[in-house]
Amino acid sequence: MTFNDLPQVVAVLLNKVERVEQMIEKLDVKLNDKTKHNSSNEHIPMTLDEACDFLKMKKSTMYYHLERGNIPGTRKGKSYLLFKDELLHWVETGRTNAVSKTFEETNESFLKSMKRKPKSRLLAELLKD
Repeated sequence: MTFNDLPQVVAVLLNKVERVEQMIEKLDVKLNDKTKHNSSNEHIPMTLDEACDFLKMKKSTMYYHLERGNIPGTRKGKSYLLFKDELLHWVETGRTNAVSKTFEETNESFLKSMKRKPKSRLLAELLKD
């Protein structure tokens, strides 16, 4: 390859990049259509028993994961409400939370899990920040 060939090589590369961008856009459109279609059909509220049957999980295991925030679900009064599409997404991706926690939420849950509060002011300030 010589310096004179450089414009032709760059043109070939640009064409290839454009084709890759078009393929990505097509895949993105297909994925969005598929996600919209699935989420509208599968966003079904489930009771704890129905979710246990659906996931083939013991009730005690389900409570364990729900109390620790591992499985996406909300608590309404004394009972939990889970959605089928969120459970499917949780199983497929292996995520622990449907919505990732902010730094403050993570820090707060860490402080709540500590049996003893830190005595030193410096340590408490470090944990607070």
